[in-house]
Amino acid sequence: MKFRRTLVVIAVAFFLAIIGLQLTLLARANSSTWDEADHTYAAYMQRKGDFGLNPEHPPLLKFLAALPLRGMTLKMPPLLDRPYRLQEVIGGKDFIFQNDANTILFRARMATSLLTLALAILVFLATREMFGTGAGLIALALISFDPTLLAHSALVTTDAAQACFMFWAIYAFYRYTNRPTIPRLITVGLVVGLALASKHSAVLLFPMLILLSVVELSLQRQSSTAQPTAKYASRLALEFIAISLISLTVLWAWYGFRYAAREGGLQLNPAMTAQLHRVPSPFLANVLGVFAKWHLLPESYIYGFAHVLFQSKAFHSFLLGTTYAHPVWFYFPIAVLIKSTLTFLILLGIAIWATATGRFRRQREILYMIIPASVYMIFAMAGGMNIGVRHVLPIYIFLSVAIAGAVWTLIQANRRWSYVVAALLVFQAVSVLKAFPAYVSYANEAFGGPANVHNYLSDSSSDWGQQLKSVKLYLDEHNIKNCWFAYFGQGVADYSYYGIPCKPLITADSLYFDSPHDIPPAIDGPVLMSAGVLAGFEFGPGALNPYEQFKKLKPVADIDYGVFVYDGHFDIPLAAALSHVQKAGVLLQAKDFPAALAESQQAESIAPESASVNQMMGKALDAIGRQEEATPYYQKALMLTKTIEPTFQSSLSPALEQRLAAAQK
Repeated sequence: MKFRRTLVVIAVAFFLAIIGLQLTLLARANSSTWDEADHTYAAYMQRKGDFGLNPEHPPLLKFLAALPLRGMTLKMPPLLDRPYRLQEVIGGKDFIFQNDANTILFRARMATSLLTLALAILVFLATREMFGTGAGLIALALISFDPTLLAHSALVTTDAAQACFMFWAIYAFYRYTNRPTIPRLITVGLVVGLALASKHSAVLLFPMLILLSVVELSLQRQSSTAQPTAKYASRLALEFIAISLISLTVLWAWYGFRYAAREGGLQLNPAMTAQLHRVPSPFLANVLGVFAKWHLLPESYIYGFAHVLFQSKAFHSFLLGTTYAHPVWFYFPIAVLIKSTLTFLILLGIAIWATATGRFRRQREILYMIIPASVYMIFAMAGGMNIGVRHVLPIYIFLSVAIAGAVWTLIQANRRWSYVVAALLVFQAVSVLKAFPAYVSYANEAFGGPANVHNYLSDSSSDWGQQLKSVKLYLDEHNIKNCWFAYFGQGVADYSYYGIPCKPLITADSLYFDSPHDIPPAIDGPVLMSAGVLAGFEFGPGALNPYEQFKKLKPVADIDYGVFVYDGHFDIPLAAALSHVQKAGVLLQAKDFPAALAESQQAESIAPESASVNQMMGKALDAIGRQEEATPYYQKALMLTKTIEPTFQSSLSPALEQRLAAAQK
């Protein structure tokens, strides 16, 4: 028995070492991703009591990320009175890249990755308690090479942290219902509170716990020692209330038991009223308004919750090569099929079969894993945050435990199953390691592997801007000093920090963050194109995408499955025109109206069939008092919004219609 325990300890230590090694190497290999700079900047500012930067994420993960930065002498960007999203992103970029970005990110990444090691231990302990030691090792092996978990654990982001605390909360509740004691009840409340402090979507723990309480009530009624139903239901209700109160106390503690998001006279920008006005659901906006009025939750938490609600409906969706102007309910089921390893999918199918045929009968334990996974998936499908499978990361953890329990039951019944499971786990390890360090870009073999993922998915499921170190190696190996780069992280990362000499091409993000560039109507390669830019899911499809032509070309190189290299001569009139439109907008704000008109005229001469270009011509002419000349441009812009990909240009129409209506009065 002692020898077997020693072997189990060695096996667990082996898998933990495998996870730790991968996370360390990933943290070193990948450059700054889209969200990391603003998370890290907000983490550092949070130490000074400012919860107004990056309010869309609660403070726990940021607190952990900031710990290893203590003692470093860091240059701080000026704290300007900009809207919070601009301040956190632009300030984050300056904070990271005006200091030693590699050191800052590596330290912060390693600190946050500790939660994944904790999650691995919890997965083993929970699976062993529910299904046996063999099942625990299988579950641990599964998550040790889960590409989504690993990819987003080695980053300063909230997804893996939330998965850790959500799983721990469900496991703690399972243990409490096994043997109800006050310490175990308090533990559940504390862990739920940690989950709430890690990510806003952790509020889904409350419906999960309610449903699991219903399961306990149903199973208790079938027990030979059943208590009266009403009495047991009352006890469960009181326990839920206690868990809720403890967890909310923990959440308040992470904000220092302070309602105000900012100190020293600083205010949220925009104000809470304006933020709540952006929430699509009037009911939810009113609920959050009540919470804000009575200070029932910290101001930053309420404000961030509103951000999540309206932002989730703001993204385009890119799926199976098609761009949608709105969220689609089927995004996550298909994304999971593409991004999961074949091992995970095959074993999931086997687990479903074993359960359906009665070979796997641990009903209570199955429900403790399936209900949280199902609740999370249903809300994700309805939520609309269709920018990466990372947003459903917790389901992988719950399903891995259920899968391990099922296949271990089959192995115990017939040892030949052990060979099948072992072969599949080895296959998964090889499949995932082949993608290193591009775990973000992983796709399984049925969809062509990582090299093909950009044809099906975008953003954090394919390209999150993480390839800059590999891009630098490629340019050095090929002695490339003169190039162009349409980089997906243009607004949030400074690729010159990594020694990349390319001139920047315009992207949707560089437009949003007002980073003007000089773009000619034609360029000569090498041209580097991020997969996220190439997909066109931010600009829109077809004629709205300045780089649509590159989709039909074969690149001369593929860097980490996310940056493609093209050589030759390329006409890019829309990209050039949009760069002039951006400059014209900046000049209009500076009230340099003649220069703004000149930039608008250059844009119109290059891309006269662009709605944005014609709208800017109208604005520039309006600004110098030539309203009659401006009207035809507004009319043309409105016509173009209604005839060229109208669902992607509908946001332009109201302002155009309003301006034309005013001209008729």
